[in-house]
Amino acid sequence: MMAKPVTKKISARKPAAKASAKKPTAKKKAVKKPAKRDMSYYFTVKDSVKVVQSRSGKRADKRTKFLVDTLVKHMHAFVKEARPTMDEWMYGINYLTRVGHMCNDWRQEFILLSDVLGISMLVETLNHEKMSGETESTVLGPFYIPDAPAYENGANICLDGKGEPVWVQGRVLNAKGKPIAGAKIEVWQANEDGFYDVQQKGIQPDMNLRGVFTADKDGHYSFRSAYPRHYPIPHDGPVGDMLTALDRNPNRPAHLHFMVSAPGYEKLITHIFTPDCPWLKDDAVFGVKESLIADFTTVDDAKRAAGIGLPNPFRMVEWNVVLSKA
Repeated sequence: MMAKPVTKKISARKPAAKASAKKPTAKKKAVKKPAKRDMSYYFTVKDSVKVVQSRSGKRADKRTKFLVDTLVKHMHAFVKEARPTMDEWMYGINYLTRVGHMCNDWRQEFILLSDVLGISMLVETLNHEKMSGETESTVLGPFYIPDAPAYENGANICLDGKGEPVWVQGRVLNAKGKPIAGAKIEVWQANEDGFYDVQQKGIQPDMNLRGVFTADKDGHYSFRSAYPRHYPIPHDGPVGDMLTALDRNPNRPAHLHFMVSAPGYEKLITHIFTPDCPWLKDDAVFGVKESLIADFTTVDDAKRAAGIGLPNPFRMVEWNVVLSKA
């Protein structure tokens, strides 16, 4: 007998044959081509200014950004025109370092550098262009100190007794000619030997030829001093080295410094110059303005001289100061 074929019972399987089911083919992501580089991020001689200026962030202070961007534009233009060598560039870095090292409590070599380059005078003039009869300003200079002694009007600030005595008087007024009572008048100058007190510690008395005065109810001020003399700016440092290399004169014409202030008015920084000084047209710091050349007269009046404590005859200058509204 033939044996019956054995039929294998195949149990139904769940299409759980997920394991055996064919996985769906994942879609291939499109490969992006490298983005074209924005070359403005990379430094080139042609785009140097744009590259540097573009690095400022969105939160940059607007005024600071404008100032730095403008500085970068002109400094890069200078380098492209002058084409300094690496040695010259390093000399410039070292030069500015020397300028910084020369500064101390009484000497500001950076102000002196700004002065002899005409930058101090340009900043002063641009900030006081709109004049309507007010006294013109000029450079501060490197020898102002803020804590000079206060004096009564008529006092003598010449503590070393050197030089020809001079009487200084005037009024502090507004643009309409009205007195500014209580105005603060700070004055300082070099002595007969051409030095400020801070340049000759132990030689000149401290605070020699410096003082602070207050205008009275009619705007009047007055004091005794010494007739100003011309003098060389400090030229024993890096600024002096530059002047020597440029064959430039280091002298300043004879002058007396003023700083005048009052509430509601712009602070005035100025000088008065003597009319007989040979350096008026060759000031090392470009500080002379024609309107600041004062008229110093000789007074021969024994009674008046005795009244103000000066020998007769004596020099005198009358200088009215007109302040601008703030």
